[in-house]
Amino acid sequence: MAASINEELERCKDWIEAALEYSGGTHEWSDIVEGIHSLRYQFWPAEKGCAVTEIIMFPNKKIFHVFLAGGEMDQIVDMNDSAAQFAKAQGCDGMSIAGRKGWSRVLKNEGWTESFTTLAKEL
Repeated sequence: MAASINEELERCKDWIEAALEYSGGTHEWSDIVEGIHSLRYQFWPAEKGCAVTEIIMFPNKKIFHVFLAGGEMDQIVDMNDSAAQFAKAQGCDGMSIAGRKGWSRVLKNEGWTESFTTLAKEL
């Protein structure tokens, strides 16, 4: 029997919460759970990792955005092809990822390039 979404979320909770530590305080665990249940976010659980994504509509592009990922690096990288297929099926023009600087090195062989740097300042 397949695990329910709540069981999968609970299983992946430590990975998601670890990734949230690098999010700049924009989301809490409860926000992620609510976003997944409301279908605003997409949840990608795997055996040794997971990701949380969203589709962002800009005036000129529709972007599939990976904003949380945690677990074993190889597991996360292995999600690239299925995520790209999903994004194309949703009519997305491209993909983006927010994360630590090391992701640009890890994902280079998957065709990702660094397009800009985000700076933050607390007020």
